[in-house]
Amino acid sequence: MSKKQLPNFNEEKRLWAKGFDFVAGIDEAGRGPLAGPVVAAAVLIDKNAKINLDGINDSKKLTESQREKFFEILTNNENIKWGAGIVPEKIIDRINILEATKLAMLGALEDLNCDFLLVDGNAKIYCATPQKTIVAGDSKVVSISAAGIIAKVTRDRIMQKYHKKYPDYNFDQNKGYGTKAHFAAIKKFGPCPIHRKSFYPINLI
Repeated sequence: MSKKQLPNFNEEKRLWAKGFDFVAGIDEAGRGPLAGPVVAAAVLIDKNAKINLDGINDSKKLTESQREKFFEILTNNENIKWGAGIVPEKIIDRINILEATKLAMLGALEDLNCDFLLVDGNAKIYCATPQKTIVAGDSKVVSISAAGIIAKVTRDRIMQKYHKKYPDYNFDQNKGYGTKAHFAAIKKFGPCPIHRKSFYPINLI
Protein backbone atom coordinates (compact mmCIF):
# COMPACT_ATOMS: atom_id res chain seq x y z
CA MET A 1 0.00 0.00 0.00
CA SER A 2 1.41 3.39 -0.97
CA LYS A 3 1.76 6.24 1.49
CA LYS A 4 -0.93 8.18 -0.40
CA GLN A 5 -3.45 5.57 0.66
CA LEU A 6 -2.40 5.58 4.30
CA PRO A 7 -3.89 7.93 6.91
CA ASN A 8 -2.31 11.38 7.04
CA PHE A 9 -2.42 14.60 9.07
CA ASN A 10 -4.18 16.70 6.38
CA GLU A 11 -7.38 17.17 8.39
CA GLU A 12 -5.54 17.98 11.60
CA LYS A 13 -3.20 20.44 9.83
CA ARG A 14 -6.13 22.23 8.22
CA LEU A 15 -7.77 22.71 11.61
CA TRP A 16 -4.52 23.66 13.37
CA ALA A 17 -4.03 26.37 10.73
CA LYS A 18 -7.50 27.72 11.55
CA GLY A 19 -6.60 28.08 15.20
CA PHE A 20 -7.96 24.83 16.60
CA ASP A 21 -5.00 23.73 18.73
CA PHE A 22 -6.57 20.66 20.34
CA VAL A 23 -8.00 18.38 17.64
CA ALA A 24 -9.12 14.91 18.72
CA GLY A 25 -9.87 11.93 16.52
CA ILE A 26 -12.62 9.56 17.71
CA ASP A 27 -13.42 5.99 16.73
CA GLU A 28 -15.07 2.90 18.19
CA ALA A 29 -14.72 -0.87 18.25
CA GLY A 30 -17.41 -3.42 18.86
CA ARG A 31 -20.60 -2.23 17.19
CA GLY A 32 -21.20 -5.55 15.45
CA PRO A 33 -20.44 -8.32 17.98
CA LEU A 34 -23.08 -10.44 19.69
CA ALA A 35 -21.40 -10.08 23.08
CA GLY A 36 -19.46 -7.65 25.22
CA PRO A 37 -19.21 -3.88 25.34
CA VAL A 38 -18.76 -1.22 22.72
CA VAL A 39 -15.57 0.75 23.28
CA ALA A 40 -14.67 4.18 21.93
CA ALA A 41 -11.41 6.07 22.12
CA ALA A 42 -10.38 9.67 21.52
CA VAL A 43 -6.83 10.69 20.65
CA LEU A 44 -5.37 14.20 20.76
CA ILE A 45 -1.91 14.55 19.22
CA ASP A 46 0.12 17.66 20.04
CA LYS A 47 0.40 19.76 16.89
CA ASN A 48 4.11 20.40 17.54
CA ALA A 49 5.02 16.80 18.30
CA LYS A 50 7.44 14.81 16.18
CA ILE A 51 6.07 11.28 16.39
CA ASN A 52 6.85 8.40 14.05
CA LEU A 53 3.53 6.74 13.24
CA ASP A 54 4.58 5.34 9.86
CA GLY A 55 2.33 2.47 8.84
CA ILE A 56 -0.60 3.42 11.05
CA ASN A 57 -3.92 2.45 9.50
CA ASP A 58 -7.48 1.35 10.09
CA SER A 59 -7.20 -1.17 12.93
CA LYS A 60 -8.98 -3.80 10.82
CA LYS A 61 -6.17 -3.61 8.26
CA LEU A 62 -3.47 -4.28 10.85
CA THR A 63 -2.42 -7.54 12.45
CA GLU A 64 -2.88 -8.06 16.17
CA SER A 65 0.85 -7.57 16.76
CA GLN A 66 0.84 -4.35 14.72
CA ARG A 67 -2.10 -3.03 16.72
CA GLU A 68 -0.34 -3.88 19.98
CA LYS A 69 2.81 -2.09 18.79
CA PHE A 70 0.92 1.09 17.92
CA PHE A 71 -1.11 0.85 21.15
CA GLU A 72 2.10 0.96 23.18
CA ILE A 73 3.44 3.90 21.16
CA LEU A 74 0.20 5.87 21.39
CA THR A 75 -0.49 5.31 25.08
CA ASN A 76 3.06 5.96 26.29
CA ASN A 77 3.91 9.22 24.53
CA GLU A 78 3.73 12.45 26.53
CA ASN A 79 2.69 14.34 23.37
CA ILE A 80 -0.43 12.21 22.95
CA LYS A 81 -3.49 12.53 25.18
CA TRP A 82 -6.15 9.87 24.97
CA GLY A 83 -9.26 8.56 26.65
CA ALA A 84 -11.48 5.50 26.37
CA GLY A 85 -15.19 5.04 26.98
CA ILE A 86 -16.78 1.63 27.61
CA VAL A 87 -20.52 0.93 27.44
CA PRO A 88 -21.59 -2.58 28.50
CA GLU A 89 -24.02 -4.89 26.78
CA LYS A 90 -26.89 -4.19 29.19
CA ILE A 91 -26.92 -0.51 28.23
CA ILE A 92 -26.56 -1.44 24.54
CA ASP A 93 -29.71 -3.54 24.91
CA ARG A 94 -31.50 -0.68 26.64
CA ILE A 95 -30.67 2.24 24.32
CA ASN A 96 -29.51 0.52 21.05
CA ILE A 97 -26.01 0.20 19.63
CA LEU A 98 -25.87 3.59 17.86
CA GLU A 99 -26.76 5.52 21.02
CA ALA A 100 -24.43 3.32 23.07
CA THR A 101 -21.60 4.10 20.66
CA LYS A 102 -22.22 7.84 21.01
CA LEU A 103 -22.27 7.42 24.80
CA ALA A 104 -18.92 5.60 24.68
CA MET A 105 -17.47 8.43 22.58
CA LEU A 106 -18.61 10.99 25.16
CA GLY A 107 -16.93 8.86 27.84
CA ALA A 108 -13.70 8.83 25.83
CA LEU A 109 -13.72 12.63 25.72
CA GLU A 110 -14.42 13.11 29.42
CA ASP A 111 -10.88 13.94 30.51
CA LEU A 112 -9.63 15.55 27.30
CA ASN A 113 -9.47 19.27 26.57
CA CYS A 114 -10.51 19.46 22.90
CA ASP A 115 -11.63 22.33 20.70
CA PHE A 116 -12.49 20.28 17.58
CA LEU A 117 -13.49 16.66 17.02
CA LEU A 118 -12.93 14.42 13.99
CA VAL A 119 -15.44 11.60 14.30
CA ASP A 120 -15.29 8.36 12.33
CA GLY A 121 -18.52 7.58 10.50
CA ASN A 122 -21.50 9.76 9.67
CA ALA A 123 -23.15 10.37 13.06
CA LYS A 124 -22.24 13.35 15.21
CA ILE A 125 -22.14 13.02 18.96
CA TYR A 126 -24.07 15.06 21.49
CA CYS A 127 -21.67 17.77 22.66
CA ALA A 128 -21.06 21.44 22.05
CA THR A 129 -17.54 20.99 20.68
CA PRO A 130 -17.33 21.66 16.90
CA GLN A 131 -17.00 18.42 15.00
CA LYS A 132 -16.73 16.85 11.57
CA THR A 133 -17.79 13.33 10.68
CA ILE A 134 -15.63 11.43 8.19
CA VAL A 135 -16.81 8.17 6.64
CA ALA A 136 -13.96 5.62 6.73
CA GLY A 137 -12.00 8.20 8.71
CA ASP A 138 -9.92 5.45 10.31
CA SER A 139 -8.25 4.84 6.94
CA LYS A 140 -7.80 8.56 6.15
CA VAL A 141 -7.02 10.53 9.31
CA VAL A 142 -4.13 9.69 11.66
CA SER A 143 -5.84 10.72 14.90
CA ILE A 144 -8.94 8.67 14.01
CA SER A 145 -6.77 5.67 13.09
CA ALA A 146 -5.00 6.03 16.43
CA ALA A 147 -8.34 6.15 18.26
CA GLY A 148 -9.54 3.04 16.42
CA ILE A 149 -6.43 1.12 17.42
CA ILE A 150 -6.76 2.07 21.09
CA ALA A 151 -10.46 1.18 21.07
CA LYS A 152 -9.85 -2.15 19.36
CA VAL A 153 -6.96 -3.25 21.61
CA THR A 154 -8.83 -2.13 24.72
CA ARG A 155 -11.90 -4.11 23.71
CA ASP A 156 -9.94 -7.20 22.66
CA ARG A 157 -8.28 -7.29 26.07
CA ILE A 158 -11.68 -7.06 27.76
CA MET A 159 -12.95 -9.99 25.68
CA GLN A 160 -9.84 -12.04 26.51
CA LYS A 161 -10.66 -11.59 30.19
CA TYR A 162 -14.27 -12.61 29.55
CA HIS A 163 -12.98 -15.77 27.85
CA LYS A 164 -11.56 -16.91 31.18
CA LYS A 165 -14.99 -16.46 32.78
CA TYR A 166 -17.01 -17.93 29.90
CA PRO A 167 -14.61 -20.32 28.08
CA ASP A 168 -17.35 -22.17 26.18
CA TYR A 169 -17.74 -19.27 23.74
CA ASN A 170 -14.07 -18.76 22.76
CA PHE A 171 -14.23 -14.99 23.22
CA ASP A 172 -10.42 -14.91 23.08
CA GLN A 173 -10.68 -15.87 19.41
CA ASN A 174 -13.96 -14.41 18.14
CA LYS A 175 -14.04 -11.33 20.44
CA GLY A 176 -17.82 -11.73 20.54
CA TYR A 177 -18.36 -11.60 16.78
CA GLY A 178 -20.81 -14.01 15.15
CA THR A 179 -18.51 -16.70 13.83
CA LYS A 180 -19.82 -20.15 12.91
CA ALA A 181 -18.29 -21.62 16.08
CA HIS A 182 -19.78 -18.84 18.20
CA PHE A 183 -23.26 -19.47 16.81
CA ALA A 184 -22.80 -23.17 17.52
CA ALA A 185 -21.79 -22.41 21.12
CA ILE A 186 -24.85 -20.22 21.64
CA LYS A 187 -27.04 -22.99 20.27
CA LYS A 188 -25.42 -25.55 22.56
CA PHE A 189 -25.04 -23.54 25.79
CA GLY A 190 -27.49 -20.70 25.34
CA PRO A 191 -26.47 -17.05 25.81
CA CYS A 192 -24.19 -16.05 28.68
CA PRO A 193 -24.55 -12.88 30.79
CA ILE A 194 -22.49 -10.71 28.43
CA HIS A 195 -24.44 -11.59 25.27
CA ARG A 196 -26.45 -8.73 23.80
CA LYS A 197 -30.03 -9.83 24.27
CA SER A 198 -31.34 -7.37 21.67
CA PHE A 199 -29.13 -8.78 18.89
CA TYR A 200 -30.23 -11.48 16.44
CA PRO A 201 -30.35 -14.43 16.94
CA ILE A 202 -30.09 -14.02 20.72
CA ASN A 203 -33.29 -11.97 20.73
CA LEU A 204 -35.13 -15.10 19.53
CA ILE A 205 -33.96 -17.27 22.42
